[in-house]
Amino acid sequence: MINGAHVIVYSRDAEADRVFFRDVLGWPHVDAGGGWLIFRLPPSEVAVHPAGSPAHELFLMCDDVDATVRELTAQGVEFTEPVTSVGWGLKTVLRLPGGGELGLYQPRHEVAHSL
Repeated sequence: MINGAHVIVYSRDAEADRVFFRDVLGWPHVDAGGGWLIFRLPPSEVAVHPAGSPAHELFLMCDDVDATVRELTAQGVEFTEPVTSVGWGLKTVLRLPGGGELGLYQPRHEVAHSL
């Protein structure tokens, strides 16, 4: 039986992004060898959306997007989009040190990760 999921974030500067997940987000981790950090994720869920061509996104979830943006901005995190109200929640986008971006949102819908 499947007992977990492994998410891969591709990066132009993997070491900088590992430091971000470790030091800025404070996520617990293991060292798989040679400094290759693998992080424990917060409770997670998967949604399947229709698309013309297959693609995948990673959004981090929070209880209060405005407070989270303030907290992360104080730690030097850059946001590339303002907080926007959409039907399913409040969302924004943050830039990783390696140049990639992650969505951040406060859901308005019932969440599945606590089932």
